[in-house]
Amino acid sequence: MSFLIGIDGGGTKTHAVLTNLQGEKLFECFSGPSNFLILGTEKVSETILSLIDSCKNYFNISYSDISAVLLGTTGAGRRPDAELLENDFQSFLQQKNISVNNFRVESDARIALEGAFSGKPGSILIAGTGSIMFGKDKEGTIHRVGGFGRYIGDEGSGYSIGKKALTAIAKSFDGRSEKTILSELISEKFGISSSEKLITEVYKNNFDIASPTPLVLLAAEIGDTTAVQIIESETDELILHIKAMKEKIDDDVLSVAFIGGILSGKNFYSDLFTKKIKAQIPNCQVKPPDYPPEYGAILMAQAYLKIN
Repeated sequence: MSFLIGIDGGGTKTHAVLTNLQGEKLFECFSGPSNFLILGTEKVSETILSLIDSCKNYFNISYSDISAVLLGTTGAGRRPDAELLENDFQSFLQQKNISVNNFRVESDARIALEGAFSGKPGSILIAGTGSIMFGKDKEGTIHRVGGFGRYIGDEGSGYSIGKKALTAIAKSFDGRSEKTILSELISEKFGISSSEKLITEVYKNNFDIASPTPLVLLAAEIGDTTAVQIIESETDELILHIKAMKEKIDDDVLSVAFIGGILSGKNFYSDLFTKKIKAQIPNCQVKPPDYPPEYGAILMAQAYLKIN
């Protein structure tokens, strides 16, 4: 019997599933982060092999029984970066006298897209710490909008929302803007109660810029003007993402699935964004993903092997 392994790698955890060639899930396991651009390929290679071994040992099978392993992970959006991990992982295996068939690396967004629409045309809008949109048209062509990173992009993301919140309380400390509940909430949560403390936390203590995002959502629910303005601005940016994707995928209806806690959860942000989509893009259909990203990796492994 032959098997497939699909792996969803992220910045905090990595999730693997073992299936037969028909895609029936038989086993799943988890490990640590797999962003190789931050952790290095050797560390991530250890993580990948540990997951493969967990799957192999659970069913008492050999490496040769695994027809393909497809990893979708953070940092693999560009093909040269993906090939770097592919090559370094094979070198890592050679050092251990291990052979794994058909190891392939794709981006985490790519496997999420395949899972969300069962391999069929559609688009996903990802808004977590960062933001990006991917779509696939009827010809199978992949289109991308956004994903330019925190310095020149990531609009609508937790990072962008958090940055605007910190900017707002900086102005509030100076008296350059009106008072905002965000100042009190961030002070209570993070102990940032002065300009000096804010500067120290951001520039010296590597403060997690995205971490105030839940507080912005809370303040917006309460009706804080500054928080509402931030959410209004960020949702407008994501509307532009969808409109741009609609132009790229020239179809009557654009199907979109949301990925990431900010959009997929029930909150002020997602509610406002959904209302804006209905009002501004009536030919956009929002739907839940068919399958999670790790199963999208299985679908891509099947396509890679041309398994029907």
